[in-house]
Amino acid sequence: MLELLGANDTAFHDAYWKYRDDYDKGTLSGTEYWQQIARDLSISVDETSIKSLKEHDVELWTDMNEPMVEWVHRLQKTGLRTGVLSNIGDAMAEGICAKFIWIGGFTHCVWSHALKMRKPEPEIYVEAAKGLGVPAGEILFIDDRPENVEAAEKAGMRGIVYAKHFPTFEQDMKAAGYGQLLGVANRQD
Repeated sequence: MLELLGANDTAFHDAYWKYRDDYDKGTLSGTEYWQQIARDLSISVDETSIKSLKEHDVELWTDMNEPMVEWVHRLQKTGLRTGVLSNIGDAMAEGICAKFIWIGGFTHCVWSHALKMRKPEPEIYVEAAKGLGVPAGEILFIDDRPENVEAAEKAGMRGIVYAKHFPTFEQDMKAAGYGQLLGVANRQD
């Protein structure tokens, strides 16, 4: 993305994060997001460049945690309802859904841009529970940001902070009393 924009690292990162919340919240589309970044960097971009920037952005954010993905697949095979609640812009959601067909295995996905709200806004958790069709108290919400987990808990969900390392996650799940979910998902029946 730096090469496409011909920008220096600091200026690019400042512009990238300056508008990210607006992009994730859906107040800027992916095209508008990249146009705004280009304006801030005093760079002209055409449709082809914007398309490429969107594709590179998806690649940046899609380094999958395979043990977590495999665990979720095992949960789904047991019949448990699973969902995604992600702060994500329109082009990111489209790119991720196109790249990973297994996203279709989730019972329900909530993309922040579609609701014009984002985590940790309380209403987004209500919408996620509604879409999942499960009472909030029966939902285990997993997120890598403590403030998002705290907001989910305030909405009545249970929560675990994912520390980006699956063995640590397994230990945290067991310590919190959710080890049965790991065990159920490890059965080979």
